[in-house]
Amino acid sequence: MTYMRIAVYPGSFDPITNGHLDIIERASRVFDKVIVGVLRNKNKSPEFTAEQRVGLIKKVTAHLENVETESFDGLLVDFARAHGAKVIVKGLRTVNDFEYEFQMALLNRALDNECETMFMMTDSKYSYISSSMIKELAGYKGNLEGLVPSEIIQYIKDKYEQ
Repeated sequence: MTYMRIAVYPGSFDPITNGHLDIIERASRVFDKVIVGVLRNKNKSPEFTAEQRVGLIKKVTAHLENVETESFDGLLVDFARAHGAKVIVKGLRTVNDFEYEFQMALLNRALDNECETMFMMTDSKYSYISSSMIKELAGYKGNLEGLVPSEIIQYIKDKYEQ
C-alpha cells in the first residue's frame, strides 16, 4: 500500500522570511507534499492581505514542485484533515517558541488524535528573524537583504512606501 505523506506548515507569514522558507524547503524534502497554510485570523490586522501573503509564498516556493500554498481560517486540524495531512510542521527559532508551540501541539492532538506535530529548528543564521522585525525594519526603510527572500524585497519596500 502506498500513500502520500502530506504535511501542513501553518502560519501568518506576514511577510514570509528566510527562516520560514528554510523550514518549507527542508519539509519539502521530508514529505511528499507540503501545504503552506496562511492563516486568516480575524483577531489580527496583518500588514499584507491573505491573498498577498499567499502570492508572495507561491513566488518564493515556485522551485519546489511539492509545495502548495493557500489561506484558511478556522481550526488548523480541520484544515489539515481536509487536505489529508496527518502532520503539522512547526518551525522553532528559540526555546521561547517551543513553550507556545508545545501547548498548541497538545491542543491539536486533543482535537484530532491522528494528527501529529513535527518541530523543526530553523537554521541558526535565521533564528533572530521574525515577521514583526521585518515589518518594523521595512517601516524604517532598513536593509532587508538576507532576511527575506530576494524575490520579494522590492514588493515589501513598495508596500511601506505607500
